[in-house]
Order: sequence, then structure tokens, then C-alpha cells
Amino acid sequence: MITVKEAISKSELTDFVKFPMKLYRDNPYFVPPLINDELAAFDKKNNPAFDHAEAQFYLAYRGKEIVGRLAAIVNWQEVNEQKKSKVRFGWFDVIDDIEVTKALLQKVYELGRKHQLAMVEGPIGFSNLDKVGALTFGYDELGTAVTWYNAPYYITHLEQLGFQTEKEYIESTFLVKDVDPEPLYRGEELVKKRYGVYSKNFDRTADIMPYVDQMFDLFNESYKNLASFVAVSERQKEFFKKKYISFINPEYIKFVFNSQNQMIAFAIVMPGYAQALQKANGKLFPFGIFHLLKARKSSKDAVFYLIGIAPEYQNKGVTALIMSEFYRTVIKKGVERCIRTPELAENQAIHLLWRNFNPKVTARRKTFSILLENLKT
Repeated sequence: MITVKEAISKSELTDFVKFPMKLYRDNPYFVPPLINDELAAFDKKNNPAFDHAEAQFYLAYRGKEIVGRLAAIVNWQEVNEQKKSKVRFGWFDVIDDIEVTKALLQKVYELGRKHQLAMVEGPIGFSNLDKVGALTFGYDELGTAVTWYNAPYYITHLEQLGFQTEKEYIESTFLVKDVDPEPLYRGEELVKKRYGVYSKNFDRTADIMPYVDQMFDLFNESYKNLASFVAVSERQKEFFKKKYISFINPEYIKFVFNSQNQMIAFAIVMPGYAQALQKANGKLFPFGIFHLLKARKSSKDAVFYLIGIAPEYQNKGVTALIMSEFYRTVIKKGVERCIRTPELAENQAIHLLWRNFNPKVTARRKTFSILLENLKT
């Protein structure tokens, strides 16, 4: 018999975080999160996402054994401002038993009906800066620090329960040695002369901080027309500053300004932390911190995390400037491989950034949806 219980106490939430680490204990492609980071993200007093969202975290048990987990989420900005009548689910992990999936999803349906919402979508986090999508291709590729891993049967469960594809995302990689920098350099000089734009590079994290709010404002402007985009709030800006900026080499953050000194483009690349996180196994101390610091300094992978360009500067070659700067940096740092994190398949503007890099698609993922009216009560 399967029972589902809301995880409320710190001990229960810790079990919630650790469940996939147990489920994928012997899987070489799974990348565990840092346990304390996950717990901080679930802290309703700490994470500003809860200013505009509500969430319940559920564990499924067979007897005393945990056999699944899921978060049921309502993003009220999405519901009230975008008029998207949707309940989300995320942090979805289960054993290969569709009855476990059914039992957990019932909690999502209950939350949706409670608020008279029309549809369910997942896996998806609280906001656009959280992890998104279930893997549909690329199960034998090492994940990243900003993606979920799942077995193929997750998709089978959802499809058997009537869920359909809502959005598709792609991930890809390219090798630095295959990049011809000369077209980038030519494009860089051309766009500088034509538009009077210039870039800023950094050696110290402290020097980046005065620009981060502008970056998030530009992020909001760049992505506002994409489906289900929810703007980053002021409190979320502060939260993400603390959560991410300190983990990024300052050389891996690039800003572009116009002749009026207004930020018109940005890009953030993270060192590849996947193998370091596997070694840390969820714990920063006593030894995990050393693996992460080593990766921050000398990882051979670079993960493209966020890129944004002001709408009026898109398709004007500004990306040549950004990519030229990154090429110089990754060569200097000895990076061998660049990884693109999930990008909406419909976001053609982003895909055009990479057309000269011959990227290889290494993973695909989807969110799935269903109308609550199509479910049996």
C-alpha cells in the first residue's frame, strides 16, 4: 500500500532532498545537489520565490520505505499576471511503479482544484531560474548542476496517465578546439564600430556586484515574450546573487554596454561542477568544498548558464563580441568543452547564437501537461 505524506519538518525535507541520491546511487550520470542548498531553497522564509508562490512537498511511502517525492507548486505571478491557470509540479522522482506516480500527482490535482486552476504542468520549479523538464533523450550523458536527472520510465508513467508534451528544451555541447575564432573577431570589431558598444571583463567578484541588478533587469526584458516567463523580483535578485555569483569565476561573467553606458547584453558561464558534486555527494563539508573550489579554478568544462540581449540589439551581431570575449577566456583557462544548459526549443534567437559552433545535441527534455477537467475525480 502506498501512502503520501507532506514533508514539513527539517528531517522530512532532508529525506525529500536525499531520495534521488538514494534512487540513483549507482548511476554514473546523476549529479547530486548540495543538501543544504536544496533545503535553503525549500525554506519559505529564506527563498523569495515564496513571495509569489506556494508549495507543498510530498513523500510517498510503501511501508516505511520512501519510494517517491514531488513538490506541488502554484506560482501566483504566473496565475494572476499572465492569466495562466496552472498548477506546477517539480522535484519529481519515483521508483518504477506507476501507482507511486499516481499517488503523488493526486496531491498536485488537489492543489489545482482547491484554487480552481485549469491545468497541470511539470516537472518545473518555482521560477524560470529553477531546474526544468524531464529528460527524454541523453540518459547516458553526465548532467549539470542546473538540471534534473531521471530514468526513461518517468516519461512512460506521465504519458500513460494522459499527460502530453507542453514545452521542449534542448541541451548541447561543442569543443573549444573546433571553434574558428577569426569570424568572431571580425564580427566583434564590426559591431563595436557600427554601434559603439563595448564589453566589460572582471577579475574580482566584488567588482561584478554593482552590475548584477542591471543584469537581472535586462534578463526580464530579454525573455518577457517567452511562454510562461515570470520576471525576477527584487528579493530574488538578492537571493540569486548570494546563491550563484560567488560560485562563478568573475572572468566568466561578461557585460556589454552601449555608448550611453547602458547594459545591452550579458552572459554568465559557470565552471563544470558535475564531477565535483558527485564527489561531494551532497555535502559541502568536510571535503566537498575542496572538490568545488578545484572545479571553480580548473574545470575543463564551461557551462553556459544565462545569456540575455536587449530586444533592440538582437540580430545586430552583439553576440560576436560576447563570444569573442569568452573564447579568449576559455583558451586562457584551458577549457576544452562548452555546455549549453536547457534552452526552449522555440527560442530561435538563442539557437542562432550557436550556429557557427557546430553544437552536438546531447540531451532533450520536456515539460508535460494535462487539463484537470480531463481527469477522473
